[in-house]
Amino acid sequence: MEQNIHISDYDYDLPEERIAKFPLERRDMSKLLVYDQGDISQRRFCDIGSVLPEGALLVFNNTKVVRARIIMHKPSGARVEVFCLEPCDPADYERAFAVRGECTWHCIVGNSKKWKEGALEIPFEYEGNACRLQAWRVRNDGREQVVRFEWTAPMTFGQLLEHLGRIPIPPYLNRDSQEIDNTRYQTVYSKFEGSVAAPTAGLHFSEELIEALKTKGFGFEEVTLHVGAGTFLPVKSDDVMQHTMHTEHFEITLPTVEHLLAKRGSVVAVGTTTVRTLESLGALGYRVLREGDPCPERAIGQWELYDIPDEYDGCRLLEALAGYMRRTGEGKIKTATQIMIMPGYRFRVVDHIVTNFHQPKSTLLLLVSAFVGEDWRRMYDYALQNGFRFLSYGDSSLLLGNE
Repeated sequence: MEQNIHISDYDYDLPEERIAKFPLERRDMSKLLVYDQGDISQRRFCDIGSVLPEGALLVFNNTKVVRARIIMHKPSGARVEVFCLEPCDPADYERAFAVRGECTWHCIVGNSKKWKEGALEIPFEYEGNACRLQAWRVRNDGREQVVRFEWTAPMTFGQLLEHLGRIPIPPYLNRDSQEIDNTRYQTVYSKFEGSVAAPTAGLHFSEELIEALKTKGFGFEEVTLHVGAGTFLPVKSDDVMQHTMHTEHFEITLPTVEHLLAKRGSVVAVGTTTVRTLESLGALGYRVLREGDPCPERAIGQWELYDIPDEYDGCRLLEALAGYMRRTGEGKIKTATQIMIMPGYRFRVVDHIVTNFHQPKSTLLLLVSAFVGEDWRRMYDYALQNGFRFLSYGDSSLLLGNE
């Protein structure tokens, strides 16, 4: 990996008016910047099929954004916002959303100074009955708090969030969530609850566009990575090597790994979360070759991918992982990744990327630079000069080629 990378070198001027505060009326009518090994052009997103490599495999992140923001009150009337980040007990996402009556989560608490002790509460009605949700702070972990929830309604925690929670739109939109966000800050193919931020590159795909691409012979696969609030954390140290990358949970199936192998050279990752998932598979494959086991209980480390020798290409690593899953009958692997992709990184699984335009001095911008090099500046200058909209509800780019 490259040494002495300074985040100050990945800064640019983003005027407030260029940040898209709301989505366009039609998902697939956003602009698409096409970067083709140095050449830059633009299309409408609905025309992406005309610039994708023929027969390419598009890989989506099918995570679903949960209504993770809960507005609660103390008996005194003080308003406190509890933002659910990650399940603590039960720790598994599927079980955490299916549990009834009580659970514990890692949370960010807004206006926490008003919550010194005691319970927060929301009275509500469910199926004609008076119910209540209560919350207690179990532990203070600095930026995060561990919060225990108890509720009287005969519903799962997932149903409770749907009933009482709000969609956690990005903080840089500087507005409260609105009704439109409930559907538009969600991909049309979202399935599995767990994210507190949308995989925004996928927001441009409409059901009609996906069907049109299938008709044209493009392949589709899905992975699941639950996006955490850490995706919005700034890089605080100018030396990016000092930045601690956030951890996110993902799962992958054997058929998906086999499809990736069959489509080597034409894998299109839709979104940076999909990039992180697919590239993390290389670490699992290398563990199989080195240790005989992918050790999914151990999160993939921030720099682990950089330690893989160059002679281990993506095909060899995916074959090792697929072989292990076939031998053991493992149809699915669940694990977590802390991978940080920055200049000097070698992409082994992803050949092309669909991604939005990211914040200055962000780890996501480092990822883009790792793929296109210093051309990221040309891309962003072009986008700023040609009326592109930025960030989560903004326009998109297609990065072709991984020479």
